[in-house]
Amino acid sequence: MNYSTYNLESNQLIGLYKKLLKPRLIEEKMMVLLRQGRISKWFSGWGQEAISVGTSSAMHDDEYICTMHRNLGVFTTRNIPLERLFSQFQGKANGFTKGRDRSFHFGTQEYKIIGMISHLGPQLGVADGIALANKLRGDKKCTLVYTGDGGASEGDFHEALNVASVWNLPVLFVVENNQWGLSTPSREQFNFESFTVKGPAYGMEAHSIDGNNIAEVFSKTSELAESIRQNPRPILLECKSFRIRGHEEASGTKYYPQGLIDEWEKKDPIDNFEAYLLKEKILTQIKVDELKETYRSEISDAVKVADGEPKIEFSREEELKDVFHSVQEKLDSAKGEKTEIRMIDAISQALDESMEKFNELVLMGQDIGDYGGVFKITDGFVKKFGHDRVRNTPLCEAAIVGTALGLSINGAKAMMEMQFADFATEGFTQIVNNLAKIHWRWGQKADVVIRMPTGAGVAAGPFHSQSNEAWFAHTPGLKVVYPAFPYDAKGLLNAALADPNPVLFFEHKALYRSVYQEVPSDYFTLPIGKASLIKEGSDLTIIAYGQSVHWALDYLKEKPELKVDLIDLRSLVPLDEEAILESVKKTGRALIITEDVEIGSVASDISSLIHEKCFEHLDAPVKRLCSLNTAVPFAKELEDGFLPKDKIPSEVEALLKY
Repeated sequence: MNYSTYNLESNQLIGLYKKLLKPRLIEEKMMVLLRQGRISKWFSGWGQEAISVGTSSAMHDDEYICTMHRNLGVFTTRNIPLERLFSQFQGKANGFTKGRDRSFHFGTQEYKIIGMISHLGPQLGVADGIALANKLRGDKKCTLVYTGDGGASEGDFHEALNVASVWNLPVLFVVENNQWGLSTPSREQFNFESFTVKGPAYGMEAHSIDGNNIAEVFSKTSELAESIRQNPRPILLECKSFRIRGHEEASGTKYYPQGLIDEWEKKDPIDNFEAYLLKEKILTQIKVDELKETYRSEISDAVKVADGEPKIEFSREEELKDVFHSVQEKLDSAKGEKTEIRMIDAISQALDESMEKFNELVLMGQDIGDYGGVFKITDGFVKKFGHDRVRNTPLCEAAIVGTALGLSINGAKAMMEMQFADFATEGFTQIVNNLAKIHWRWGQKADVVIRMPTGAGVAAGPFHSQSNEAWFAHTPGLKVVYPAFPYDAKGLLNAALADPNPVLFFEHKALYRSVYQEVPSDYFTLPIGKASLIKEGSDLTIIAYGQSVHWALDYLKEKPELKVDLIDLRSLVPLDEEAILESVKKTGRALIITEDVEIGSVASDISSLIHEKCFEHLDAPVKRLCSLNTAVPFAKELEDGFLPKDKIPSEVEALLKY
């Protein structure tokens, strides 16, 4: 390799060698610990160290780096204490995830490193969000994010690069092209020779370098990162290398063609660089031996510290406590003149007021800018708050959810409008695996609200009408809010936007312009997780949320003689169990109405809850009233039959007669 053309000083070259050497020696130790059963798994970066070390060495200490499996060199370059890394690998309490996740599946604000999740691609969108926050603040900072050549086949890669290019985000996308995705060679992953063809396709420049040449990696990354700081924009950098060991140690390397490892071992980034430094008399063999002995001793001491730590103990209270970031209980009371407004107006008011209250809040969504959104909720917002804070997005739901999380990581707040709740499937991994788990995994809040226009009854068919709230209520770490009235919509949306946890905020489309209510004109919040008792009675409890609340009200207006507790849940997670159980213990009968289908519904969970905790108080079986177990049909006649509204009278009568 040619190390002599990059004009690096001797002290820089020695510094790079030291940074290269440490992760390699840690890898040697990991192989021993793995064979001894003292760690359970290891993803080796052997032979690729020059990429992690060279790129991260070019970054400023206060710039974020989003890592992958084989980026041990990033963690050591950022000088994370080795005993904490080994504690992490062993699942000890002194690690970064309290034993809840393994290897490099963690982040640390102290060292500005954001680790991956196993799905490989989501960190690319997160990097977009971190970079967006830097750009909005005018910080001259670059964000570095890695992906592998295999991971670059995922849709997250396309979406993240597209968003970064459209918004000119200061991100350096580094593709670690080691030519294999587990056992799958590059020729079965993509049909091109170099990732440089990808850059121009997204409107960004792209470069390809020898990922085993530490001097070239460091010099090129330094050049590109500084250029990004001065002229914010994304750049794609391919670093070509090879993974000497298996995808992870258990998978082995038998799938490699014979002689391939031998060929690449001749290109080893550490052996070659060491030979160069010795040849040029920049280092002596004595100094090299001293460095190796020093590092091996440091590594051994750190392992002993981690070994000496007690095994982590399970605490039910601790596990549950960390699912959500703590929230201040203080509520802003309702003030100001009351005006009768629609649900849609209440939601718009809440967004407006929260934008005024939180200067770092950014709204994102398809068509929400000058057009005002497909439901016109953000109409006029661009004129008031500007395009930077009210951002039209490409059709890249996964990347935008990731961007929202990245904004939160970098100190901002984000609201994403999912144009229709049905489209959340496009961002499902980001929502249920990244947003939902990040605080529990390593204490990072996800200050994100996703607005979810939902529901049937508007003749929109199977892809614009489904009730999918149960998907998210099933996932620990997400709050799920579902108001039925304008007053609740405004107070709860303001509360959601103030909450540091991820909130899925469901808004029934059929209620947008059909429901009116007097609502205070000033900013106020309502408690998330507190149900509303709309009507009181002693004969029957009806539990509902969203449009089904109005179905129940319509029926009860026709039957004024019925004595019914009508509970509007308002929030599905957290669920107001106390309100439900207190009512059912009083009435002895319960009907749960949801627009969702019966299979796996929230109604099923509530029914189970009542049976488990109120069985001795029941005078009749708990009844679920749900939509038909099909997709939502388009034709009105079919949709009316699909929905459970018309069955309310017969179900109530049957329960009362039981």
